Amino acid sequence: MTIRAFILVTTKPGTSEEVVRARTVRGVKIANSVFGRFDAVVVVEAKNLEELRKIVYEMLEKLPNVVHTETLISLPPVD
Repeated sequence: MTIRAFILVTTKPGTSEEVVRARTVRGVKIANSVFGRFDAVVVVEAKNLEELRKIVYEMLEKLPNVVHTETLISLPPVD
């Protein structure tokens, strides 16, 4: 089963476009700058939690202007 996660990202002022460029990372489906408490939202689909961890920790959090991330893992639909 595919895992879908919504990653809420806080960046240094004026740098959220760097996160939006993460759209090219495998598994990233959507990456948008947003207004509000967070600066960007990234939607990721991964095969498992290990793949999700790699995307979040090894790709997104290593961007120099990322200050904080909060990952929300989507619940599977109820049949």
